[in-house]
Amino acid sequence: MEEKANQLSERLLDYGVDIVKLTAKLGRTVTGKYIANQLLRAGTSVGANYEEACGAQSRADFIHKLQIVLKEIREALFWLKLVQRSEILNGQNLGDIISETKQLSNIIAKSIITAKKGK
Repeated sequence: MEEKANQLSERLLDYGVDIVKLTAKLGRTVTGKYIANQLLRAGTSVGANYEEACGAQSRADFIHKLQIVLKEIREALFWLKLVQRSEILNGQNLGDIISETKQLSNIIAKSIITAKKGK
């Protein structure tokens, strides 16, 4: 179980790095800065909040923190889709990072369900 948690931690860290690199490419317009700030905040908090969840003091605390992770990754997905649809990155393909966001969201959602069943 701990190995899976470590693998997910690393995957979330890599995801955060991808978000940092992507937001650095967004334009210096008012729109680009706004979206970059929102995406950077949501996308990088996913890994940090997961690390907090791993140190939770109780099952209820763990579930609560995972729900925050899920909320933040869903927000990041929204901003990524907005960037893609608005084409503010001149048609750069965001398919891989959007796919990873959906996969991570599914993993976290399933973890919440599993943790709730263990009550």
